[in-house]
Amino acid sequence: MEDRDPRGGHEEREQASPEVCKRIQDSFDRQGLMAHLGARIAHIGPGRVHIELPARPEVTQQHGYFHAGATSAIADSAGGYAAYTLFPGNTDVLTVEYKINLLAPAVGDLVEAVGTVLKSGRTLTVCQLEVFGVQDGRRKLVAAGQQTLIRVDGSGR
Repeated sequence: MEDRDPRGGHEEREQASPEVCKRIQDSFDRQGLMAHLGARIAHIGPGRVHIELPARPEVTQQHGYFHAGATSAIADSAGGYAAYTLFPGNTDVLTVEYKINLLAPAVGDLVEAVGTVLKSGRTLTVCQLEVFGVQDGRRKLVAAGQQTLIRVDGSGR
């Protein structure tokens, strides 16, 4: 399944403000797990973040597919950062819960997680999570889920 808009073309990607992009990227750069996995942010838009994870042996399971743990981790971060794009600068975000369905083996040159805000509230935000296997530029939906996040004041620690 490719990511297409209703008009039949590929989706338009609105860019977040430079301030929001910097806040998101700075936070992402502090995540040890994302660095360990080799994940990178591919797009930051208002209420929408894409995270890519290139294929390499360290992120696969015994059959050579992307490991569900790696797939789930980038989906969780994509949703969290999608929510964070809509939060004030003096707040942080934490995951309350998420559910992910693995729809097909995750194969490709990379996997791309897309977090999209469905509803942003004063305290709780709900996001849609999608993960695509990307091979030679073609995307196939391999996982889908939903996530609830909480906005916290100041540092989350």
